[in-house]
Amino acid sequence: MSTFSKDFQQDLWDLMRWRRDVRRFRADPVDEAVLMRCLAAFALAPSVGLSEPWRVIRVTSDRARAAALDNFRDANARALAGYDGDRAALYAGLKLSGMQEAPVQLAIFCDEATAKGSGLGAGTMPEMRRYSVVAAITQFWLAARALDLGVGWVSILDPARLGRDLDVAEDWRLVAYLCVGHPEEASLTPELEEAGWETRRRAVPVEER
Repeated sequence: MSTFSKDFQQDLWDLMRWRRDVRRFRADPVDEAVLMRCLAAFALAPSVGLSEPWRVIRVTSDRARAAALDNFRDANARALAGYDGDRAALYAGLKLSGMQEAPVQLAIFCDEATAKGSGLGAGTMPEMRRYSVVAAITQFWLAARALDLGVGWVSILDPARLGRDLDVAEDWRLVAYLCVGHPEEASLTPELEEAGWETRRRAVPVEER
């Protein structure tokens, strides 16, 4: 017999459908207690060897935010130069970051040298530490969505440059730069799909061997 009701199961499915990458935020501040509740989801995430390698930097100062935004703009210009024709025009019109508007910004790193977990499970696949960080981010994202917040993952960045600008430990590697806040509007359709950049698969291809 299932531990969870049919209503809960449907709500969970709906939550995953409503989890969208948000780039357009309202200016409203995020309640601190709500943010802390979302961040608590990291502690519930699985991690290889129970290493908990996630390291969270809250980017609050004008200096740090300006450096991150400049980083994005430079990386975005390089990315645009890699396209031409109609694809370049479409790319140029995409909003790919909410960094100018999002009231909360988090840089999430993986501590590649953590002693916690004593290397269990990471000896053959050290990348499992970063996968663990991604799993924690996913839980944070779902928690945020359940509490009416939006999250946007900015990946158009120079990771090494951001690490230097934020003065993090040498063994930390950037996994995500997250923009968090109240979305201008909620949508079930990814913005890239709405813009015509790409379409979402409706089913997962599964192969057998």
